[in-house]
Amino acid sequence: MNEVTIEKLPSLDTAGSKAPWVPLGEGKAFKPLRFLADNRGFVELLRLEPGVEIGWHRHTGEVHAYNLQGSRELHTGERISPGDYVYEPPGNIDKWQAVGEVPLVVLVVVMGAVDYLGADGEVSGRYSAGTLLDLYRQHCEQEGLEMLDLTE
Repeated sequence: MNEVTIEKLPSLDTAGSKAPWVPLGEGKAFKPLRFLADNRGFVELLRLEPGVEIGWHRHTGEVHAYNLQGSRELHTGERISPGDYVYEPPGNIDKWQAVGEVPLVVLVVVMGAVDYLGADGEVSGRYSAGTLLDLYRQHCEQEGLEMLDLTE
């Protein structure tokens, strides 16, 4: 019988509990977990206070979102509750709002970027791994916090 050797590959413990919540606007913040190399995407916890809306946006790559706490309502009227998982394919365009009495916390894996759309349908802003890494860096500098190495 052939013996198989299994190499232990290095893992990354980002100590997510030590990463700060980085403000994105009124009632909206993210906790970075991982920034993928070459702007391929990012992994984050996204927190919204009840009533806060994520406006129309388009995903350049696929998105996986798992509700940890709170609920959100998609523009289709579908309600996403704790424990629900949503897959969004590349090119998906949507908007949604945090609903209920408690803040919404979603684990989000984004491949590519998120383009926010203006009333005319044109791109008005973009969140990518690079954009969020810059916001994380600025927040840490302003607050005097040590940056965790969250890059691939």
